[in-house]
Amino acid sequence: MERKGSIVSRANSIGSTSASSVPNTDDEDSDYRQESIKDAYKVRRRQAHTQAEQKRRDAIKFLHKEKKKQEEEVSTLRKEVMALKIMKSNYEQIVKAHQNNPHEGTDQVPDQVKFSVFQGIMDSLFQTFNASISVNSFQELSACVFSWIEEHCKPQTLRDVVRSVLHQLKNPLY
Repeated sequence: MERKGSIVSRANSIGSTSASSVPNTDDEDSDYRQESIKDAYKVRRRQAHTQAEQKRRDAIKFLHKEKKKQEEEVSTLRKEVMALKIMKSNYEQIVKAHQNNPHEGTDQVPDQVKFSVFQGIMDSLFQTFNASISVNSFQELSACVFSWIEEHCKPQTLRDVVRSVLHQLKNPLY
């Protein structure tokens, strides 16, 4: 009998020890899954936040670049406006001078001769301008125009151009 009792006690002790090694119950699995889902949710949420923050930073960079570009355009336009105002002022002075003395010099040189002289001077200047100017961008154009003016519009250079044109026109005139 003792043998029977020892078997039963062994079975009870095996049963009690095996109960602790039994796989998780449904409640324990559920808790584990919920924790896992919460962790995955936190990771996804963190990734989404990181991506949104990166997009925000990129958008700010784009806006800064756009602002800088627009500021450069405004600066360029202001320079153009200033140049146009100067040209307008010069033309207004020419018109005033002509209105004050409308017949001054008209009886001395015919209009066709004036036009021929003007055309010869402008053709000569345009040839040097065309050879010296780059129109790939407005910045290159601006830089080239200023250097061309400094080089080809000096008083001595212009005097030589006018003399050359007058000399060429002199033979047909007389």
